[in-house]
Amino acid sequence: MIALLIFAMIASAGVAILSFSIRAQAATGARLDDQAALARTVSALTADLAQTTPRGARDEAGRLRPAFVGEPGELLFTRGGWTNLDAAARPNLQKVLWRLSGQTLVRIGYPEVDGAQPLAQTPMLDRVTGMTIRYRYAGAWSDRWDGAGGIALPQALELRLTRADGTHWRMMALVGTGFGPGGVRAPGPKGSTSEGAPSTPPSLPRGQPVPEAPLGGQAGV
Repeated sequence: MIALLIFAMIASAGVAILSFSIRAQAATGARLDDQAALARTVSALTADLAQTTPRGARDEAGRLRPAFVGEPGELLFTRGGWTNLDAAARPNLQKVLWRLSGQTLVRIGYPEVDGAQPLAQTPMLDRVTGMTIRYRYAGAWSDRWDGAGGIALPQALELRLTRADGTHWRMMALVGTGFGPGGVRAPGPKGSTSEGAPSTPPSLPRGQPVPEAPLGGQAGV
C-alpha cells in the first residue's frame, strides 16, 4: 500500500510538471509569434514609408487623391520599388493602404495606382485595440495629413499602438527617404500634369518599436 501511495504521488507530480511544461511552451510560442509579427509589421511599414513618392492617385471612382493621406486609423500613399519578379506588365509604383480593421492592423495593396480595386488585405498584427498616428513637417506635428499647402509628403511619422494586453508601442520612421537622393519628382496621376516636390527629411532614427510602460504597469518585451 505504501509503495502504491508513493507511486501515485510520483505519477501525479510527473503529470503536473508535464502539464506545466506544455502550457509554458505554448505561452512562449505565442509570445515569440507575436514578436515576429510585430517585427514584420515594423519592417514592412518602414520600407513602405521609405519608398513613398509624391505621386497622387485616383480612387475607384476616378477622384484625384493627394499623394499621402493620413486619417485616424489609416494611411494611404503611393510607394515605389514594387518588386516585379514575374515581369508582369505593371508599373513599379504601388498604392498602399494601412488601416486598423477591428483589432487587426492590415496592409492593402492595389494592382494599379489609378482607379483599381484593392487586392486582398494582408493581416499584419492582431490584438491592436488602439492606433494613433502623427505626422511631422518643419518641426511641427499634426494628427492628419492631406497634402494641404502644396506639401505632398510629411518628413516623418509617429505610430503608437495599444495592444490587448495593455502594452503600448511607439514607432518613428522617416518618409520618402528611400525613393531617391534629395527626393524625386514623380509623374502625376493619369489626366494630371502636377508633380510632387522633393522634400528634405529631418535627422531621425530609423523606424523601430519602442515599448512604453502603460500607467501603473511595465513595458512589454
